[in-house]
Amino acid sequence: MTGFGDASEQVDGVHYSAEVRSLNNRYFKCHVRLPEELASMEAELEAAVRKRVARGSLVLTITMHLTDEAASHQVNEAALLGYLDHLERVHEQISAGGDRSVNIDLTALLGMPGVLRPIEDAESLLAKARPVVTRLTELACDKLTQMRQVEGAATVEDLSKQTELIADRLEQIKARAPMVVEEYHARLRARVEDLLARAELKVNEVDLVREVAIYAERSDISEEVTRLAGHLEQFNKVISATNGEPVGRTIEFMTQELLREANTIASKSNDADISRAIVEVKGAIDRLKEQAHNVE
Repeated sequence: MTGFGDASEQVDGVHYSAEVRSLNNRYFKCHVRLPEELASMEAELEAAVRKRVARGSLVLTITMHLTDEAASHQVNEAALLGYLDHLERVHEQISAGGDRSVNIDLTALLGMPGVLRPIEDAESLLAKARPVVTRLTELACDKLTQMRQVEGAATVEDLSKQTELIADRLEQIKARAPMVVEEYHARLRARVEDLLARAELKVNEVDLVREVAIYAERSDISEEVTRLAGHLEQFNKVISATNGEPVGRTIEFMTQELLREANTIASKSNDADISRAIVEVKGAIDRLKEQAHNVE
């Protein structure tokens, strides 16, 4: 399910922010984007998101901006003096044949590796950032969940409409099924009697009943209709549950069972009315399958 959540906070001169976005996905996938200083937190932040979200393709982005004071550096005097000593030795070598004056730009030396170092080391910075970033991630996930719940309510409404359509068509099929055998019996008798009348023969009632019984057994869909109705009832219970447990995979599996029974009914029935009804049932089941991928 799609959603977005964010949270931010400034602590000890450092501005932290967390953003989490989710897109529909049958599985859980989480990509964590972190500043270099917080790279070691990737696994724990992914685990924190996994506890809150069961399905979806998610991107968690953490940013950290230092204020001017927090971003200030100290001058590493030992490193600076080392560079100066080296420059003096080089100067002595190149000026041995004559006087060569050299101006040293100290500002340029500040850009040399190791001359400037942060006031706070990386380990200390990580220790301060960890609880803040973890808390902001939780808050961002809370907002994401709220947005997903709104979308989820709309999804449940659509699922319920489809199950109502299936239930209505099942009732039509139940009412129509007994008539199919009776109509077949009447058609078969009329056809046989017509053929036998030309030959001046009499229909064997036993043979006729046997043929109708065979047709009735082959076209009997009562068991499939009952199972489909049972699956549908269970489906409605699952989507209306309020315990907060993920149900996406469950209803995805249940739609497969619904479609299996619908296909069997379609293959066994030779009646036009039942065929039309079962086509609508299969269309609604396809809609359920499509929406199941969007449900956590």
